[in-house]
Amino acid sequence: MSEANTSAKKYTSLKEFFPFYLSEHSHPLNRALHFIGSSFALGFLLGFLSTHSLWNLLAALISGYFFAWIGHFLVEHNRPATFTYPFYSFISDWIMYAKMLTGRIPKT
Repeated sequence: MSEANTSAKKYTSLKEFFPFYLSEHSHPLNRALHFIGSSFALGFLLGFLSTHSLWNLLAALISGYFFAWIGHFLVEHNRPATFTYPFYSFISDWIMYAKMLTGRIPKT
């Protein structure tokens, strides 16, 4: 879906938003990059919980977005939904992550 389509539709629920989110993450490499970034973010969050180092918290934030944005800008060639729907996008990323982890997301 193009950037123009992102702003044309107004999503009012996560249930309504999630299919759009998946369509914006249809390329397998983009999904893989999101999975890698989210995995690093979880690792850094665990590091933060054990050390209380704010550097780990910052690294969690950067690593999650770094890999995701590579996927959007260089692979999928679309604008991250985070810019328009930050809450729905954040939650959807973790739903997609869990589905990928458990093999419940189709490989496109």
